[in-house]
Amino acid sequence: MCEIASNLSVKEYRFGKDQKNGDGDDRPRELVVLIPEVLDPQYGMYVWPCAVVLAQYIWFHRRLVCGKRILEIGAGVSLPGIVAAKCGAEVILSDNAEFSECLDNCRRSCQMNNLSGICVIGLTWGHISPCLLTLAPVDIILGADVFFEPEDFEDVVSTVHFLMERNPHAQFWTTYQVRSANWSIEGLLHKWEMKSTYVPLQSFEANKEQLAGSSVPGMHTIQMMVMSKKK
Repeated sequence: MCEIASNLSVKEYRFGKDQKNGDGDDRPRELVVLIPEVLDPQYGMYVWPCAVVLAQYIWFHRRLVCGKRILEIGAGVSLPGIVAAKCGAEVILSDNAEFSECLDNCRRSCQMNNLSGICVIGLTWGHISPCLLTLAPVDIILGADVFFEPEDFEDVVSTVHFLMERNPHAQFWTTYQVRSANWSIEGLLHKWEMKSTYVPLQSFEANKEQLAGSSVPGMHTIQMMVMSKKK
């Protein structure tokens, strides 16, 4: 961690100002999260627009999240997972086992937000690793912009499918940025016996160019989906 500290910047994300809870609780609340970003070519070392949208979804449904066991895959800087933990969830953060810098940054995010009970593990999509085999039961899987490279799509879906086989009632909450009209995961969802529901951004107050006091998602086209195992 020390060797990259000079390239570190910290961004503040503020959730809840002038917003209502989507679960009927209108009491004013606010959450401030600090996220360390590193000037590094690794995708997972800074906040992408999808992460802010997913974090907003978690915040909007914070009463639903409270008490749940949640795994974030491809966590990187871990904004969604940190928000979930601050909302009372039991959170596990994961990223590629080969990217030690990303795992270090997950831990740094926890430290900056005074979260000491979060487990950080290496979990590589498409690999059935000991960490995956011994993972505790989960209720919700989070993934922000994990559908980034088409060559990774099936590895992501197969990993989520494996988790859902072990946790049949689990849901996968994911956001992705529309980068090409030719990219689709519908065939993979059919192959791996999963279904998806699109969630309108306006339904959780994310249809804005600026969220959580930041300049993102800007003009990017972001979509939110909830996936589950076909019954």
